[in-house]
Amino acid sequence: MSQVQENPSASKAPVLALKNITRAYGELRVLEEANLAVERGEIIALLGPSGSGKSSLLHIAALLEAPTLGEVYIQGRPTAGMTDTQKTAVRRNELGFVYQFHHLLPEFNALTNVAIPQIISGKSRKVAEERARKLLTDMGLAERLTHQPAQLSGGEKQRVAIARALANQPSLLLADEPTGNLDVATSGQVFEQLLRLVREQGLSAIIATHDRALAQKMDRIIAIHDRKLVRVRLKAKEIEPVT
Repeated sequence: MSQVQENPSASKAPVLALKNITRAYGELRVLEEANLAVERGEIIALLGPSGSGKSSLLHIAALLEAPTLGEVYIQGRPTAGMTDTQKTAVRRNELGFVYQFHHLLPEFNALTNVAIPQIISGKSRKVAEERARKLLTDMGLAERLTHQPAQLSGGEKQRVAIARALANQPSLLLADEPTGNLDVATSGQVFEQLLRLVREQGLSAIIATHDRALAQKMDRIIAIHDRKLVRVRLKAKEIEPVT
C-alpha cells in the first residue's frame, strides 16, 4: 500500500494550497489555472453567484473530486498520489465540510449526528458525546440534543451540521453557502455563530457565499472571475489575480 508523503516543513506550510487548478466538465471549463494558499487561522470568503464554480473549487479542496489539471496540497502534502483510503482519512481527520443542505442522518438525534464522525475516527462513545454536547451547546442547542432533524427548524439543522463538521477538530473548514437556505435573520445568527466557533478554535476556513455583507466579515475575499481566482476589495471595487 502506498504511503502518504511526509513533508518535514508541513508545520510551516499553508493549511491548503491549490496550484494551477483546472476543472473541466467535457468542453466546459469552470476553473483554469486557479491558485490559492490558505494560511493557518485565516478565514477566506469565496464570493460569487450560483454557477460560478464555487462548489467545484470546494469539492476539489475537500478531495471530493479530482482537478482535471493541477495539484492540491493539504498541510504541505501533495494529494494526487494518495489512495482513496488515504484521502478518506484526510477528509475525516483534517477537513470539515458544511453543505448548503444539512444532510443530517434523519434516524439519529442531534447529539448522535455530531458524535458519529468522532466514533468513526476512533473515539469512545462517551468522549464523542461529551464533545458533541459542548459543540451543540456552543451553537445554542443545549435544549435540542435529543431532537431528531425532523423536529428541528432549518437554522437549528444547519447549526447541528456545523457542529458535526467541527467534531473531529479539523485544521480546515470548507463551507458551501452554509446559510444560503435560511431567512435573512436566521442566516445572520447562524453565520455569526459559525465565525465565532472557527475563530475560537483557531481554524482556517473557506466559506462560499454570494452575500457581500457576510463576505466583508472575513479576513480575505476571493472570487472566481473568468475561471480564475481573484482577490476582491469590495469598498474599492477592485480585483487582482491570486498568484
